[in-house]
Amino acid sequence: MPDSGDLAQVADLIREVAAAELLPRFRNLSKDDVRQKRPGDLVTVADVASEQRLASGLAKILPGVPVVGEEAVEADAGLLDLIGRPGERCWIVDPLDGTSNFAAGKATFAIIVALVEDRRTVGGWILDVPNRRMAVALAGRGVTLDGAAVIGTPPGGSPSGFVGYKIRKAFERQLPVARRSGVGPVSTLRCAGVEYLDILAGRAAFSIYRRTKPWDHAAGALMLAEAGGGAVRFDGEDYAPAQQIDAGIIGAASRPALAGVWAAFEALELPLLQLSED
Repeated sequence: MPDSGDLAQVADLIREVAAAELLPRFRNLSKDDVRQKRPGDLVTVADVASEQRLASGLAKILPGVPVVGEEAVEADAGLLDLIGRPGERCWIVDPLDGTSNFAAGKATFAIIVALVEDRRTVGGWILDVPNRRMAVALAGRGVTLDGAAVIGTPPGGSPSGFVGYKIRKAFERQLPVARRSGVGPVSTLRCAGVEYLDILAGRAAFSIYRRTKPWDHAAGALMLAEAGGGAVRFDGEDYAPAQQIDAGIIGAASRPALAGVWAAFEALELPLLQLSED
């Protein structure tokens, strides 16, 4: 389990990497700086440089703890096995969450770091890079957003939520707003990290994702749990960072909000579960 010193060092490292590798390249990429890993899945020189710098810094904070980075996994999928090893620790890193936004010059992107120990997330950090908002969570010790403790959904918070774009179409078609008891409109920012921060801030109440890449969700799911809510798979079991990538995730910052979203989700037809989305 990391201590308060580790928490501060990781937060400082993330801010340093954002300032050195992401912000100077934002809206300053050449055509050669962006490529497709597969159709619709972009990577930029900023992703690669950010991950390298994060991995180097994290190795100094906790020597010997391996790093499972999004771009490293692209080259060696076997790294994912480290997340599910009993009794061991690893870092999970998304060096640039919201790459498509970043490449398009949209100011909605983040850095996400999580620490896994014995198959569960014990530490989480998310930095909304353009807006400098940072959330930090430690298992059993709560979650903070810009240094202030977050407990549940703030009073008067929005009932809206975030879902992947393909799920959103099915959600809106099958479950109009009038049929959503306590669940408002849905949208997507195409950046899970910023969406989790918006839930903590009360700007939204929940999120639903079909695909659960660990670098997108391990930190955020811990934050929602530490706020008094949680995250569950589509089958109702608790989210875990090593779960199958198509197991789904439904998250909210309070248990009542999570129950309401789960009820709305159960009203959807089965074909929704067969969709895939980014």
